[in-house]
Amino acid sequence: MNVLVLEPWYGGSHRRFLDGLVAHSAHDVRAVTMAARYWKWRMQGAAVTLAEKARAILEGGWRPDVIVATGMVNVPAFLALTRDVFGGTPVVMYLHENQLTYPLRDGDERDYTYAWINYLSALASDRVVFNSQFHHDEFFGALPDLLRRFPDYAHLGALAGLRAKSSVLHLGLDLAGLDAARPAAEAQRSREPGPPVILWNHRWEYDKNPQAFFRAINRLDDTGERFRLILAGKTFAEQPPAFQAGFSRYAERVLHYGYAESFQEYAALLWRSDVVVSTSVHEFFGVSMLEAIHCGCHPLLPDRLTYPELIPDRLHAPLLHAPVLYDGEDVLFDTLRSIVRGDAHPLPADVLRDIPSDFAWPLQAPRFDALFEDASSR
Repeated sequence: MNVLVLEPWYGGSHRRFLDGLVAHSAHDVRAVTMAARYWKWRMQGAAVTLAEKARAILEGGWRPDVIVATGMVNVPAFLALTRDVFGGTPVVMYLHENQLTYPLRDGDERDYTYAWINYLSALASDRVVFNSQFHHDEFFGALPDLLRRFPDYAHLGALAGLRAKSSVLHLGLDLAGLDAARPAAEAQRSREPGPPVILWNHRWEYDKNPQAFFRAINRLDDTGERFRLILAGKTFAEQPPAFQAGFSRYAERVLHYGYAESFQEYAALLWRSDVVVSTSVHEFFGVSMLEAIHCGCHPLLPDRLTYPELIPDRLHAPLLHAPVLYDGEDVLFDTLRSIVRGDAHPLPADVLRDIPSDFAWPLQAPRFDALFEDASSR
């Protein structure tokens, strides 16, 4: 069957997800994309450009059996602009994130215009799919408050139907691509022996809470513990000041600082690390953490957000090894110190690799294919 994907934010995890889907699906998946910038304008205006690009695809005689729109697409606007060619084509909305519950910077107020676009797009789609159960629950937990903000005709009764057509399907991961970088990374690691390497591999933005990460690192340093750092992740023109302060303090112990220019370089950084830490206040899925875990990094994760869902229950607080989930900065520091000192043992490599194994694209792609087939048959 033919699958048309609409992606107005072709960058970061969105891009890697789409590339993986195209590469591993048994169906003919074609995409119309736009550059990953100006997110508000993408949600407001991308439907016009996506409609033009989608029409161009039809010129060669190819027609989709199902359309997949990510969460930044204004689905009603797209369908209105293409009703003559896609009027009967079922639409699956795949939500990487949403604008109802995405955390705000201190002092900012939420612009519900974008939350409303998410809601209308979900209503207009035939199927709505979330990348985690946590995301699904947060979205539906926030919708009643959104609808009650309006004076009348709130249509709260529509939520039952929206729930009925919603489901959860986790992202696919390129674990084979990570494995390809392993030999060279391990060879480099053998040439740089030293204390444990602590990894940061998230976007350098406020919602990932780097201040809390560096508070824990600074406390670790104040106690005289020896460690090294890899500070990787997508960087932006405006960076949280915690990174520059951290680099100034730990420059001689920083093995990498900034964005990795290729997936191979990024994967090598993961293989060179021992412990990966998240201090996020926002995480709808957690690609970077699962990738690091696959590469042998013991994870230290907040006991909230999507993390308890991604880590098997038996590993939340393993008896013979260091904890995985923590509650509060004091527990994070204590656990991190015990690992660095060697008092607590990280999880074995085979146990770590098993955690994200079910998300590998060879397993996830057939599940996405089944979703598309089911949607196209209704």
